[in-house]
Amino acid sequence: MARLILFNKPFNVLTQFSGEGETLADHIAVKNVYPAGRLDKDSEGLLLLTDDGKLQARIADPRFKLEKTYLVQVEGEPDEAALDRLRRGIELNDGPTRPARVSRIDPPDLWPRTPPVRYRKSVPDSWLSLTISEGRNRQVRRMTAAIGFPTLRLVRWRIGDWTLDGLAPGQWRDAPVAGRQR
Repeated sequence: MARLILFNKPFNVLTQFSGEGETLADHIAVKNVYPAGRLDKDSEGLLLLTDDGKLQARIADPRFKLEKTYLVQVEGEPDEAALDRLRRGIELNDGPTRPARVSRIDPPDLWPRTPPVRYRKSVPDSWLSLTISEGRNRQVRRMTAAIGFPTLRLVRWRIGDWTLDGLAPGQWRDAPVAGRQR
């Protein structure tokens, strides 16, 4: 039976088991599991790890179009026209993105980030829920920058049917695999 671990990756943790600074090994003492996909050091949230190569590929490979939902704090307040650009797909330097599902949301009830996101009294910020079905390098950050609203904080909340519900930063738990791969 494949093992699947849901991990709430804190800010500033590398999504590998060795390297400079804080890594997965500082949080997960489980042998022979590997990240299914990646999450940048300056991003937070759900990371899936497994000991099953086929499951790892099914989660991480963009061909399977597994949806990922992010809670994104952006600088500024995007209007509907800006959000529509994301909904249609954005042209990035490595080609067009698939259309995203995006909406403005109230600030989510998240844990405080260490260090905190910089606050500027003269520049408002807002939160988006953004769902994509691909996962290019720093894609969400590049998409929000392309519409003129740089990302300040990025938290991956959901991958497929798996979510961060009930997981504090740095915590992990085993998750059932059967029937959850879509």
